[in-house]
Amino acid sequence: MNILITGASRGIGNAIMKKYSAEGHTTVCPTRSELDLLNRESIAKYIRENENETFDCIINNAGINPLNLIEDISDEDLYDCIQVNLIAPTLIINGFVNGMKSKKKGYIINIGSIWGVVSKEKRSAYAMSKNGIHGLTNTLAIELGPYNILVNTVCPGFTKTELTAQNISPELEKKLCEDIPLGRFAQPKEIAEVVYWLGSENNKYLTGQKVVVDGGFSVR
Repeated sequence: MNILITGASRGIGNAIMKKYSAEGHTTVCPTRSELDLLNRESIAKYIRENENETFDCIINNAGINPLNLIEDISDEDLYDCIQVNLIAPTLIINGFVNGMKSKKKGYIINIGSIWGVVSKEKRSAYAMSKNGIHGLTNTLAIELGPYNILVNTVCPGFTKTELTAQNISPELEKKLCEDIPLGRFAQPKEIAEVVYWLGSENNKYLTGQKVVVDGGFSVR
């Protein structure tokens, strides 16, 4: 299969890329210079330049997470968060879905977040974007179902990525793990395994779902 993955340079996206590559699939992972999700003209250019490319699976993984109380959110942070996390994935699907429809088969996986399932302060823009991406998933599951295109959202919980290591001290990680029934953060490859199952021949019937991979955090 031919797989398009955004945000594959590190973290969960990189683990997804490695999983698909290890299983013998072709992965297309544009760099920011090739596809700048903050720039709508860059997105349009990438779609134009790859209009003859047919993707069997699109994985919208890239995202940003500006943290601020509602009264402190800047216009720039708000618009950038919605642009990268919600508008860009919509435009990418819009640009490449006809190839899937012509084959009457395909997979679309939008990477959501635990913060699109439960709430935490300072995440208004991020939570709004991640709830929005699942709204897109729901609609497309219905719209594209007749073409045998399966669309799902994967919502990771706390995951041990490079960014997590920068932002969460070992002491804070230990405290957060007290609220996770499994008692630990996920490894990126564990999220990748779920994404791979949903976006491979293993999945023949599951669509329109918000699949939460959080070690039980959200059911406390």
